[in-house]
Amino acid sequence: MSLKVAVQMDPIHAIDINADSTFALMLEAAKRGHELYFYLPSELAWTGGEVRARVRSVEVRREQGNHFTLGEDRIVDLSMMDVVLLRQDPPYDMAYLTTTWLLERIHPQTLVVNDPAEVRNAPEKIFVTLFADLMPETLITRDERMIRDFYAEHKDIIVKPLYGNGGAGVFHIKPGDENLSSLLETFSLMFREPVIAQKFLPAVREGDKRIILVDGEPVGAINRVPAEGEARSNMHVGGRPLQSVLTDREIEICKRIGPELKTRGMIFVGIDVIGGLMTEINVTSPTGIQEIDRYDGSNLSGLIWDAIEAKRA
Repeated sequence: MSLKVAVQMDPIHAIDINADSTFALMLEAAKRGHELYFYLPSELAWTGGEVRARVRSVEVRREQGNHFTLGEDRIVDLSMMDVVLLRQDPPYDMAYLTTTWLLERIHPQTLVVNDPAEVRNAPEKIFVTLFADLMPETLITRDERMIRDFYAEHKDIIVKPLYGNGGAGVFHIKPGDENLSSLLETFSLMFREPVIAQKFLPAVREGDKRIILVDGEPVGAINRVPAEGEARSNMHVGGRPLQSVLTDREIEICKRIGPELKTRGMIFVGIDVIGGLMTEINVTSPTGIQEIDRYDGSNLSGLIWDAIEAKRA
């Protein structure tokens, strides 16, 4: 099976080829003989009843500093593609949402991964609330008094933007911290959306586990340990990746959420688990497959493409 695959992603020249999951998916697609095309979210359009994009054919290779070659750009009707990979990074803002509304016009005739309507309906820090019993104590609100009451109850909390990503804007408010008022004032100036507050989980010192699920089934995991003096485990802010396997509790979590992911057409998902509690379900542009592959000798990109090809077939 040879598929025409358009990849909607951030600028390809700027990616880290040794960490970027989209790059790994593109390499696997090329290996399987699929035709690859690249375009930016800003190059997506609707006109005359068609969803179009300014695409370029792209060749990819694992060569540092020489990892891609682009063809000439041309505008195409994306319904002529077999697959579109929705892979730009958040923030989950109106620009991001607009791409899902447009791509919804061609799905599932053209298979969009993940399903754009379900991506839109499942912001990662809100989608997880479907499984409240699997989460740490959490508050989502703009009401300052509610946040203060939550802090008074739990004494040690994390406060972060509801639609942030990559650890940006994540604050650890410890017992007796005098910065909460200033932080909330700053957030109110920066965001119109609610913030999310969660009880701090000391187990994060042992790691924040990223678990990858393909078509609702867990296929691999990696533990991310925060740097000394850091509450965030994201690898681009110093988190250290460690090989990991799933615990019985994590298998239970995956069994609970897997059928919901499958029903929603979410082929590639990454969840975050700290101390047996799930903090996020990442459906927009999950990462971590290259790190897992290096430790486990696996090929998660291959499993993802197996799922995509099965749906196209």
